[in-house]
Amino acid sequence: MPAASPRPPQRIDGRTARSERTRNAIVEAHVALILEGDLRPTADRIAKQAGVSLRALWSHFADMEALFAASGERILEQRDEAHEAIPADLPLAARIDAYCHQRARMLEHIAPAAKASALKEPFSPALQSYRRSHVDRIRTELKILFARELNGDETLLAALTATSMWPTWGTLRDAMGLEPDAARLVLTRAVTALLTAR
Repeated sequence: MPAASPRPPQRIDGRTARSERTRNAIVEAHVALILEGDLRPTADRIAKQAGVSLRALWSHFADMEALFAASGERILEQRDEAHEAIPADLPLAARIDAYCHQRARMLEHIAPAAKASALKEPFSPALQSYRRSHVDRIRTELKILFARELNGDETLLAALTATSMWPTWGTLRDAMGLEPDAARLVLTRAVTALLTAR
């Protein structure tokens, strides 16, 4: 039986590639506007930032909810790319310090997106889903990094997760007016107290 001839390499249709570039440009524009402090960017501003027409925007996204879903995915990807694994065999104090430095850095980065999300999340299933995904990532990181100290304690894990999330950081930074370094010290003290309480 003769050997099957190899399949010719698939050619990417030019229109498909252009469509994907346009879609990515729209998502990047939406995320960029939010991270620059525009917490409620309009479709007009997003299209202008992306360098596309409003018609192109709506041809790629049925509504703003669909754009929120794509932008939420992009922000999670950025979070994952910026995340650095912390060795779980470090002494407890070193693990806490590294974790709180990283959380502070990432919370500062996502602050505009978190504020923008809070405005629409109660009405957006997509944003609610991405909030749950983000919480799951933090829980997983805490379970791995502090496995010895947690020892399966779900209540302690919940307390650490809540302490590590945006609402706590937002309270420290916005409601209490703390600078990032001061807010990080509070986070470090809270995480230390939770993990060393007897």
